[in-house]
Amino acid sequence: MLAIASAAVIFATGCGKQEAPAEKSEHANAAAPAPEKKGKKSEYVFALVAKSQSNPVFQAARVGAEDAALELGKKLGVKITVLWRTPNEDDAQKQVEYIEQLVLQGVDGIGVSCSEAETLTMPINRAVEQGVAVMCFDSDAPASKRFCYHGTDDIESGHIIMKELAAVLGPGKHVVAIPGGNQNARNIQNRIKGALDEAKNYPNISIRGVYYSKEVPQDAAAKIEEVQTANPDIDGWAMIGSWSLFTDALLKWEPGKVKIVAMDALPAELPYVRKGVVQKLFAQQTYKWGWRTIELLADKVIQGKTPDQVMDYSPLPPVTKENAEEYEQNWKKWLRQ
Repeated sequence: MLAIASAAVIFATGCGKQEAPAEKSEHANAAAPAPEKKGKKSEYVFALVAKSQSNPVFQAARVGAEDAALELGKKLGVKITVLWRTPNEDDAQKQVEYIEQLVLQGVDGIGVSCSEAETLTMPINRAVEQGVAVMCFDSDAPASKRFCYHGTDDIESGHIIMKELAAVLGPGKHVVAIPGGNQNARNIQNRIKGALDEAKNYPNISIRGVYYSKEVPQDAAAKIEEVQTANPDIDGWAMIGSWSLFTDALLKWEPGKVKIVAMDALPAELPYVRKGVVQKLFAQQTYKWGWRTIELLADKVIQGKTPDQVMDYSPLPPVTKENAEEYEQNWKKWLRQ
């Protein structure tokens, strides 16, 4: 069986464009044997399939997963191995391949952040039908057989971003734009929906449009500069995705002239808050994505516990000039710097 599984993995990964080699947790062996499915074991293998290697939010999630594996393994008296299977860039089909490989390898559980819910639904279902516990984090596949989702309440986050931007803009007429990202990503679409619904509560605010780009910092920043130049009356951005702030491209903007409220509080975004170009950030708890994923998988697989709630939401702490330094220190820990 191991020989067949290994051959299948080699064949699958040998086709198509080259990706960065699959990596393991530095705390455990990636070449784990196919686990038995009966009774409590001494070792369990869980895998994370995130959207992209380069995005710091998933790098933090990986560290959170590794830390949880160590701590929970000691607590439960078992060894928990964390496997990391993530494309270099957003690629739903590559995620499908990784899930299929992991099932062949015999892992006990998988946590996946779905680039495209529709594309991932059937592979998730097949994995579950073959006895692998699967949950989603960050971006859900709600029509699948995954046992739960952990992460942001995306519709509510859209409401929060727009509500806070309205408060920052104040009275008078305002024109607001919303940056999009992957049009096929369910979490992005839900955030946009929440923002547009919230905007209806403010008759003084008109939405100029939703502007999509690749979820790549340079592309996202170029799109926002293009839109702002073509629409100089835009005086507010409801950034339900803040990819453009992962570069310093918008730091040259005059602080406060255009108001910005944005998701996330990554290291690259913090200078925008300090300088006053961005008025407020709302931090997704990305380190906790990984930690909580391993915790929920351990509860399900090792202890046989079903989550109280299928939708396991985490709050969005606000980040301003006052606590930006605290978040910078957190990121040094989360990225092992």
